[in-house]
Amino acid sequence: MISEEKIGEIRQRADIVEVISSYLDLKRVGGNFQGLCPFHAEKSPSFNVNPNRQFFHCFGCNAGGDVFTFLMRMEGLSFIEAAQELGRRFGIEVEDRQPTPAEEEQRRQRELLLRINEVAADFYHHTLVEKEEGKKGLDYLSKRGFGRETIDKFHLGFASEQWSGLATHLRGKGFEPEGGRKLGLIRIGKNGREDFDFFRNRLIFPIINSRNEVTAFGGRALDSSLPKYLNSPESPVYRKAQTFYGLCQAQEAIRRGGECILVEGYFDLLAVSRAGYENVMATCGTALTAEHATLLRRMSKKVLLLFDQDAAGEKATYRSMEELLKEQLAVAVITLDPGEDPDSFIRKNGVEEFGRRIREARPVFQAFMEKILREHGSSHEGKARAAEEIVSKLGLLPSPIERELYLQDLAVKTGIAPEILTARGGKPSAPANQGDSGKSDKRNLEMVRFSRGEKLTEKSQNWLLSLLAADPEARRRLTVEGSQRYFADENRRAVADHLLESPGSVPDLAKLAASPKLCEKQKLIVMEVLNESAAHLFEERERIFHDCCRTVEMQRLQQRSRELTRLIIEAEKSGDSDTVTICSREKMEINRLLKSRN
Repeated sequence: MISEEKIGEIRQRADIVEVISSYLDLKRVGGNFQGLCPFHAEKSPSFNVNPNRQFFHCFGCNAGGDVFTFLMRMEGLSFIEAAQELGRRFGIEVEDRQPTPAEEEQRRQRELLLRINEVAADFYHHTLVEKEEGKKGLDYLSKRGFGRETIDKFHLGFASEQWSGLATHLRGKGFEPEGGRKLGLIRIGKNGREDFDFFRNRLIFPIINSRNEVTAFGGRALDSSLPKYLNSPESPVYRKAQTFYGLCQAQEAIRRGGECILVEGYFDLLAVSRAGYENVMATCGTALTAEHATLLRRMSKKVLLLFDQDAAGEKATYRSMEELLKEQLAVAVITLDPGEDPDSFIRKNGVEEFGRRIREARPVFQAFMEKILREHGSSHEGKARAAEEIVSKLGLLPSPIERELYLQDLAVKTGIAPEILTARGGKPSAPANQGDSGKSDKRNLEMVRFSRGEKLTEKSQNWLLSLLAADPEARRRLTVEGSQRYFADENRRAVADHLLESPGSVPDLAKLAASPKLCEKQKLIVMEVLNESAAHLFEERERIFHDCCRTVEMQRLQQRSRELTRLIIEAEKSGDSDTVTICSREKMEINRLLKSRN
């Protein structure tokens, strides 16, 4: 027997695209991946993998399921065997054995606690919508614009002023007081008095996990009681560092769209959901943690941060930025008017204006850079301090090209040369999971300083040339796939071809630089490669290959777009309307592709 917790850990860590790609070739098509189905013979791919939902489906034979299902069918394994194999691949220890008495008792306790939470949630909800004492909560919600649809969707409730209303209810349902105490729902009475309720005279927000289980509660005071918000303490079924409010309601929309709006508070979430945005979640009274970020990466490609527009909200935004960028998520910031939160902004400005603000969300690092520059001012000392702080965070960005873009932008804004920024302004901090921090700092420093005078689109090609000179695996790959796929620049492509033709496992760059087969420009390129170390590039190998391939494809599309423009002009002059129509349609499609890849 394998515990549900262990199965859940495997689901979180075992990426279905990675697993299936180890068996067959997959090609990205839109947001999904396609390939030839391994379960029936076919010539055209009908096998689809959805990375957001972590699900596969074949439209030819109707095979489908999750990562466990795939491995069971592919290898002829039982569920337990598939779980063990996935555990082995992803470094998770999985044991198939009978649970110990302690483990069995832990499972029973968990089920009991979840059942108590479920009964409590129903009690609070019934009080809100059916009891006279719940009218106070209904009136408050109505005043803030929330009706029965929102109440039912999020199973909102109300805790009355009664000293022991829930404690009495749980006792009447046959539950021992110890369970409610463990969950923090009831407290032990002193001096012989009966147990009393933790939540009283508060609007109740049940916190529900991805399996539709109530794990905790939040409560907002409707009088002057402090604190304004109370949250359940941590328990065997609740850890706030890995819990989102609204997860159960939002998870499908997030996976479907690949995007999550992250807010701070309960009412912020209700307001955004009421405005029609289902993909919204909130942290449960805590700062965003590394565990939160890992969960978001499994569900989403992009996170939109929508925190209060005050100093505390701004601080939370950039603290969250660090955790999210470490997971290589795209992160943007939604900006509202000063002093506003999502609820107040939507009530004041309307849904349409709120939607416009979402569409205008800025990349979080851009917003961070502007904030730091603004805070330090325009003096020489201020610019220097701002540059140091910004450069120290550059390593959070996963792409060397993106880091280079921000470095160039910072150079323009401060008037400090890029070489000085990287040499004197502080070492870029290392991206997540890149080993020793000192080595990572050196690698990032070298990445942003490489070939400073070249165009940005040529830098990744220079890095790939350095890899070809030092990495036999990179040369084998390029020999198979061809240099045309990765080198948009003719001179760099020519150097790559010469490197591939060089005898021996390590090309003699000094000899190649003197070769009469190369023009002067190509010899200069070889000298650049000769003067650079490629050791820091190995961990970036896949990204460099991807960036080079993308550059070639973008150049091809741009060239075709220019050619189509010429054909359209010629066709218009000759009165050939059919050619104008055909070429215009193709040009529109190319422009759409170019826009989507920028």
